[in-house]
Amino acid sequence: MSIPFTNPLSIPVLGFCAYSGTGKTTLLKKLIPELNSRGVRLAVIKHAHHDFDVDIPGKDSYEMRKAGARQMLVASHVRWALMTEDEVEGDPKLPHLLQQIEQDKVDIVLVEGFKKLELPKIELHRAAHGKPFIHTQDDNIQAIACCEDTQVPSDLRRLDINNVGQIADFVIEYTNQYKHCPTSLPLAPSCGCELDTSKTLSVRQGIDQILTYVNPVTDCEQVALDELNGRVLAQDAVSPIDVPQQTNSAMDGYAFNFSEPMLAEYKIVADVMAGHQYDGTLKSDEAVRIMTGATVPAGADTVQMKELAVDTGDTVSFQGEIELAQHVRLAGEDIAKGSSALSANKRLQAPEQGLLASLGFGKLPVYRRPRVAVFSTGDEVCQPGEPLKANCIYDSNRFTIKSMVQKLGCEVIDLGIIHDSQAALEETLKQAAIDADVVISSGGVSVGDADFIKLALEEVGQINFWRINMRPGRPLAFGQIGDSLFFGLPGNPVAVMVSFMQFVQPALRKLAGEKNWQPSLIPAIADCTMRSRIGRTEFTRGIYHLGSDGKLHVSTTGAQGSGMLSSMVKGNCLVVVGEKDEQLNPGDTVYIQPFADLL
Repeated sequence: MSIPFTNPLSIPVLGFCAYSGTGKTTLLKKLIPELNSRGVRLAVIKHAHHDFDVDIPGKDSYEMRKAGARQMLVASHVRWALMTEDEVEGDPKLPHLLQQIEQDKVDIVLVEGFKKLELPKIELHRAAHGKPFIHTQDDNIQAIACCEDTQVPSDLRRLDINNVGQIADFVIEYTNQYKHCPTSLPLAPSCGCELDTSKTLSVRQGIDQILTYVNPVTDCEQVALDELNGRVLAQDAVSPIDVPQQTNSAMDGYAFNFSEPMLAEYKIVADVMAGHQYDGTLKSDEAVRIMTGATVPAGADTVQMKELAVDTGDTVSFQGEIELAQHVRLAGEDIAKGSSALSANKRLQAPEQGLLASLGFGKLPVYRRPRVAVFSTGDEVCQPGEPLKANCIYDSNRFTIKSMVQKLGCEVIDLGIIHDSQAALEETLKQAAIDADVVISSGGVSVGDADFIKLALEEVGQINFWRINMRPGRPLAFGQIGDSLFFGLPGNPVAVMVSFMQFVQPALRKLAGEKNWQPSLIPAIADCTMRSRIGRTEFTRGIYHLGSDGKLHVSTTGAQGSGMLSSMVKGNCLVVVGEKDEQLNPGDTVYIQPFADLL
């Protein structure tokens, strides 16, 4: 008889079950390095059926445990181990054992044993042993790894017990498809829960998943040149003219025909100012005084700067080396008539506006601005400008979010502060999804938060509650309400801004029509020690500057609490400490994400 099992972790657990002698341990000894080589981080729990010891009589750890220490932790610079005296009747409890796993450091837990529990398992079977199948009595078997002689009387996924690579493929597929359901239902990949809850993702995984849901706006409008700042171009801007329009001089000097043999002096026949031209054709012995930007006359092919010329008034002679076509800008050299000056999906800023103005555009088609609804939640949140109530805080998150949304060229719908009421939140969310392309809230998505926002979201939308392996900003809610995207950001002010930069910003840029946008990441030299934790991305607020060695250097702003907005005010970048780094030391190369893109 199977025993119900609930997974206490947000990561998948997969068991391996078989009769004794089938080779579970042998397979796992091959499977573990195969999965490690593919980047999968593993924890393994093995059920032992006897009184076992892992330390050695005579060693200090053994003697202190035997002397009565209920828990004995022994550690070195290589590993640490915790031995616990915890005698129980019957088998140890797998949920309790799983809670001892540091789940933020692994992707999946493999379990050998606990055959009677209703946890997902791979059954191992060898026909030569003559044993009955386990899966006929256990609906939690996900696949059967067996030999060629095994006849599987079901539609169960079949794996080759001797093909470790194939079994590794299945484990990775199971890990990627796993959905955690926080209920008492058996731990199974399809548990009937509509919400993809409590997933722990890397920053990159979170961004990639979010972007798959984003469909860029397609509505366009004609907008005047003055109003184009921050808008996204809807179609290529094809130049109606050559730039420069005529072949002109890049210098103040003298235009003449260098193709002919050089003469000792040339007769000056005209002065050509910018905006004017010489109507005739220069003869081989003639030159014109010419200003920067003025049209080079017919018959001339070269300009010599005035500093290397001797002007007598009527004639000019030249000094120094001269090359054919020097200081001459050809018509269409910058942009040719009929060519694309700017490609569609380009976000327009001051340089682009200047370029478009130089081509004579008065207005251009751009995508409509995405509409973003923003609100804060919580009875403890007060509106700035009003008296601060006891035990409350002023709402800062809504204002930082609105500012960043506007910086990205979106329209803001400010819904204010929605207090803790499921009915009020449901109504707000439903109306916001009608009015806006994106809905953003702050607060109420952390473990332990009041359930009002979570319950409301479950009623009106399809929402994923994720844990992101980052700091600050671990909790993140993302999903859909009707046709709108929803972001539930953390409540801490710095975490809100960092989460917005990493997840909301790329989504809004794609929604607005930008293609293939990536944040600016610039290498710099660390001037101080920066700590993190392996498996987690740390976004440290930093101050970068150009050092006396001519290289970019960065140091932290000091204390890094996720509620300290002053760290964002003092800083000018985020220092990105990657998942593989536990500590960065002075002199190490780090990557910084400047605030200039958004803040």
